[in-house]
Amino acid sequence: MYSVLELGVGELFDFVAESGAFKEETARFYFRQLIDGLNHAHKKGFTHRDIKPENLLLDKRFTLKIADWGFKAPIHGRDGSGFLTTYLGTTGYMAPEIIEGKPYKGAEVDLFASAVCLFIMVARHPPFTRAARNDKFYQLIISGRNDIFWRSH
Repeated sequence: MYSVLELGVGELFDFVAESGAFKEETARFYFRQLIDGLNHAHKKGFTHRDIKPENLLLDKRFTLKIADWGFKAPIHGRDGSGFLTTYLGTTGYMAPEIIEGKPYKGAEVDLFASAVCLFIMVARHPPFTRAARNDKFYQLIISGRNDIFWRSH
């Protein structure tokens, strides 16, 4: 099997690291491209399951490309139930249901990871270490104490 890809100029991760936090307009521009790309993949029946800035490449026209589909899976689960169960991905971008070892929906975990990427684009750092109940920043989010969360960031 062969995969033919176009040449990219870099990762979104490097772009944020080098240029700093994005203005809202720029973050919205890339987030929209990410959501459109995931929507296309989901409509074709696949979920990515490892969305992170290192897997979001930019081409020479600074168009976002979703890369590294090594963890892709059928959107409706391997058994057609609509759920997946494999514990995989990158910890800081994993949805809480994956971390807790629960069955999960692929599109939903892609969206969760996309939201973490959006946060990174705007703040230049992740919102939490991992989406686990013992992470102090994640606790603030799920407890509804958003004012303390945003003051901390």
